[in-house]
Amino acid sequence: MSLRAFLKLVEIQTKLASLFPFLVGSLFVFYRYGTFRPINTLIFFFSMFLFDLTTTAINNYMDYRKATNEQYRKQKNIIGQENIPEWLVVTTILCLLTTATCLGIWLVFKTDILVLVIGMVCFAIGILYTFGPIPISRMPLGEIFSGVTMGFGILFLTVYVNAFDQNIANLVWKGRMISFRADLLLILEIVLVSIPCVATIANIMLANNICDLEEDIKNNRFTLPYYIGKKYAIWLFNALYLIAFFAILAAVALHLLPKIMLLALLASIPVYKHVKLFNKKQIKSETFVISVKNLVIINGVISAILCLAVFI
Repeated sequence: MSLRAFLKLVEIQTKLASLFPFLVGSLFVFYRYGTFRPINTLIFFFSMFLFDLTTTAINNYMDYRKATNEQYRKQKNIIGQENIPEWLVVTTILCLLTTATCLGIWLVFKTDILVLVIGMVCFAIGILYTFGPIPISRMPLGEIFSGVTMGFGILFLTVYVNAFDQNIANLVWKGRMISFRADLLLILEIVLVSIPCVATIANIMLANNICDLEEDIKNNRFTLPYYIGKKYAIWLFNALYLIAFFAILAAVALHLLPKIMLLALLASIPVYKHVKLFNKKQIKSETFVISVKNLVIINGVISAILCLAVFI
C-alpha cells in the first residue's frame, strides 16, 4: 500500500479530533497538578494515535463491505477509490491494533491497573463503534460515544498517566479483593474542562451525519439525525457550541482554568459565523468542514492560552 493510500484509509486529516484532547490534557495536568511525565505521555500518545488510525480504517473497511451498491464502493469509499486489496486492509488494521495494544500494556506497567481498565473500555468502544452486526456508528449513539470517548476519555487518560499518584482515582487488586476509590470533585473538574473537546468532537460526527442523512439511509445507516429529524439535529449542533463556551466560563469561575482563559470566549465570533453558514445549507463538500474549523478554533485557542498560563 502506498503512503498516499494509507493516509486516505486512516483519514489522517481527521486526527485533530484526538490530538486536541491530548494537548489540552497535557497542558491542564501541568497547570493544575504541576506534574508532567514525558515518557508516559509519549507512550500514551502513540498508543492513542495508532488506535485512532485503527478505528478509522475499520470504519472504512466495514462501510466498504456493507455497502448496498457497487457505485458507493467504487466512487465514495476510500478502499474502492484506491483499489486497495482487502487482505492488505485487514493486515494493516491488525498491525495497527497490535502495536497500539502493546504500547498500552507497557503504559499499564508504568502506571497502574486503572489505566488497563479504562483502556480496555475505550478499545472496546472503538472496535464496536465500527465493527459487529450493529456498529455504534450506524446507531443514534455515535455522537455520544465519539464525543465522550475521545473528548473526555483521551483528556482524562492524558491527565491520569501524568498524575496517577495524585489520588484522582485508584484501583487496587490484592488477592480476591478489588478496591476502587475516586475523588469525585477532581473527576468532575476534569469532566468540566473536557466539555469543549466533547462538544466539538461530537459535532464533527453530528455534522457528518446531517450531511450524509439521505446517503446513510440508502446504505442502512440510521444515525441520530434520522431519529430526531434534520431540524432538531441542527438545533443540537448549535447548542453543543453554546455548552462548550459555558463550560469555559464555568471552569474559570471555579478557578480550574486561569482568568486569561476568558479570552477564549472571543472564539465565539468566528464560530457563530460558521454555524450560521451550516444552518443555511448542509452539504458535505461545502459545509461539513465548518465543524472541523470550529473544533480547531475552540480547542486551539484553549490550548494556546493554557500554554501561555503554563510557560509564562
